[in-house]
Amino acid sequence: MPDLLIELRSEEIPARMQRKAAGDLRKYVTDALVDAGLTYEAAREYWTPRRLVLDVRGLTARSKDVNEEIKGPSTKAPEQALAGFMRKAGLADISEAHVHTDPKKGDFYVAHISKPGRDAEEIIADVMPGIVRGFSWPKSMRWGAASMPKGSSYHGIEGKGSEALKWVRPLQSIICTFGPETEEPTVIAFKVDGLIAGNTTSGHRFHAPESFTVRRFDDYSEKLERAHVVLDAERRKEIIASDARNLAFASGLELVEDEALLDEVSGLVEWPVVLMGEFEEDFLQIPDDIIRLTIKTNQKCFVLKKPGGGLSNKFILVANIEASDGGKEIAHGNAKVVRARLSDALYFWNTDQADLPDRDKLAASAEKLGLDMAKPLDQRMARLDQLNVTFHAKLGSQGERVQRIVKLAAELAPVVGADPKLAARAAMLAKADLTTEVVGEFPELQGVMGRIYAGLQGENVSVALAAEEHYKPQGPSDEVPTEPVSIAVALADKLDTLVGFWAIDEKPTGSKDPYALRRAALGVIRIVVENRVEARLTSQILFAKEDILEAILSKEFEGDLNSAYVLDAVAGGDSRVDELQHAIDARKSRLDGEMAELPKDLLSFFHDRLKVYLRDQGARHDLIDAVITPASDDLLDITRRVEALGAFLDTEDGKNLLAGTKRAANILAAEEKKGTAVADAVDPALFELDAEKNLFAAVNQSVSQATQAIETEDYSAAMTALATLREPVDSFFEAVMVNVDDEAVRANRLALLAMIRQATGAVADFSRIAG
Repeated sequence: MPDLLIELRSEEIPARMQRKAAGDLRKYVTDALVDAGLTYEAAREYWTPRRLVLDVRGLTARSKDVNEEIKGPSTKAPEQALAGFMRKAGLADISEAHVHTDPKKGDFYVAHISKPGRDAEEIIADVMPGIVRGFSWPKSMRWGAASMPKGSSYHGIEGKGSEALKWVRPLQSIICTFGPETEEPTVIAFKVDGLIAGNTTSGHRFHAPESFTVRRFDDYSEKLERAHVVLDAERRKEIIASDARNLAFASGLELVEDEALLDEVSGLVEWPVVLMGEFEEDFLQIPDDIIRLTIKTNQKCFVLKKPGGGLSNKFILVANIEASDGGKEIAHGNAKVVRARLSDALYFWNTDQADLPDRDKLAASAEKLGLDMAKPLDQRMARLDQLNVTFHAKLGSQGERVQRIVKLAAELAPVVGADPKLAARAAMLAKADLTTEVVGEFPELQGVMGRIYAGLQGENVSVALAAEEHYKPQGPSDEVPTEPVSIAVALADKLDTLVGFWAIDEKPTGSKDPYALRRAALGVIRIVVENRVEARLTSQILFAKEDILEAILSKEFEGDLNSAYVLDAVAGGDSRVDELQHAIDARKSRLDGEMAELPKDLLSFFHDRLKVYLRDQGARHDLIDAVITPASDDLLDITRRVEALGAFLDTEDGKNLLAGTKRAANILAAEEKKGTAVADAVDPALFELDAEKNLFAAVNQSVSQATQAIETEDYSAAMTALATLREPVDSFFEAVMVNVDDEAVRANRLALLAMIRQATGAVADFSRIAG
């Protein structure tokens, strides 16, 4: 079977775009080939900074002949219907169609279409120009004559304008060869804007810039290797990682692994050469995180650490050339840039620990928030408030939001076992590092720098830790905070966000979630469940709602209220303020009514996210539905019930009790639908059989034991109590006829079935469980 080789060689493609672009090339080409009637055995994409490559194996040499019939209208159909049929079938005249007869419908037209197969070479030449021209890039460009307006000229070169090819970087050559291993492959010479596909390429920009010819993929990859190009991105990563570890080991150091940086660097080089640079040890006074980010962000280099200790003053860089001096000048040049960037970082670090030059202007904010202006981080918090940075136009500033989080964190503290004063202090400082110089330069360090700066100014360890941990978890694989103060602040932060955006009707819709509210809800769920926090969400939502309501009112009437105070001061009265206050009170009442359903609606959103979370943990969806009710606001309690119910139903007793309970529920539902009388309470005097007496006694005992277990949230014990119902339920259905003629006995037996439903319903709605 023939193989297809495609290479699109250009100037350097940004590293972040390479993997997706290569995948897109594979998809575009294989989809087009399959749509044209070809099949293939395998396809794999490759990429380097200067080329996208596709290797398609086992491609059929020709598409199959196609014979099909297109059924048309009746021979008596009007002209318009016939014209539409001819257009669809590609007929020039109706006489080209055949007439078929149906005994019921009469005569009708049928077009017999025969499409001969096409050679793969023809199909490839036909689809490739469109794929290249229509290739999707986040950003693209024109170059040469293409960059000039159409109709213009320069030194005899005519501009092409918008009709010209656009590519991420100037496209320089195209390879397209096709053929079996046993024959010389065919060059499919399609043309795109003056570029004609061929069988030539060039190697490394500096080591092997000369052109060379290739036949098929194996020959192509071997020649590229000899031309100092490692085609496989995964192999480039392995070379970089292995050489970096070995170079570090030789110096008695360890590589600080960074998979994201490794991915990026492998997309910057075609021939990776790993070198080591160094900077002055004086820079090691900067925190490790700042050094690592400075070197990574600015120079795409890896940092090294001492065995069992902090960072070293040496770093790993990856060059794209084997220099004649062994890379000394390259390492020296990188070290100069690293030194300059670290000097900036050291300045930021020292500046953040000094007093702010405008601290005197922050007195009002400091007094309002109860801050200690002798401490640098408190000064930064005062500045955040004084700058009046908007959190959301309808929800106030960041400073106002921090005040809400402080109140909510103190409220949550006893629930999660934290000291309310420490929780309030942690919440007050949690966002303070947003105005620091280091976080301004490296936003990724928000929270991290808050922890470091809080520790330097002598804050309680839990307060410092909360500054970093309150952002967690930032994704499904991220760890949750476990320290009580961190838990309180993290929950307060996320609940304030959720309640706030629910209050202004900025909920997630479909795939759109601009404020990451799904992530915030999942964060609340994970923190509560994984830390075994027993909390009633409704009460916390209602608490947060009151402050959000005040924030909305404050923003709505802010300008009017200020004007009223000024006008009353001039006039020497307070009539305008009083009048406005009445308007505010009326608006508050309306808002309160509009937000009446907020707790219920937001709780339903939590339920949806909890279902996703529990399913990801392996829980059955029907068990989750059986446990959750619209009023369920204790997420941990829901989780425990699902766990206990799942374990119970895995036992033989559980399966049999489920069957018996569902049978009882079905009989009850059917009789209730018919309007059959069901006794309000079971009357033992109406029992006629021992099975009735035994079931009644068993249900009473089981309910008593299960109720006690549920009160202590011991759901395993509750399930054990319910398990005792299995035998008496089975015996009841074997020995007792429920729908007897005696109405009183029938109503009594139906009441007994209702007791079974009520007993199991204390734990879950068994009717929702499959099986």
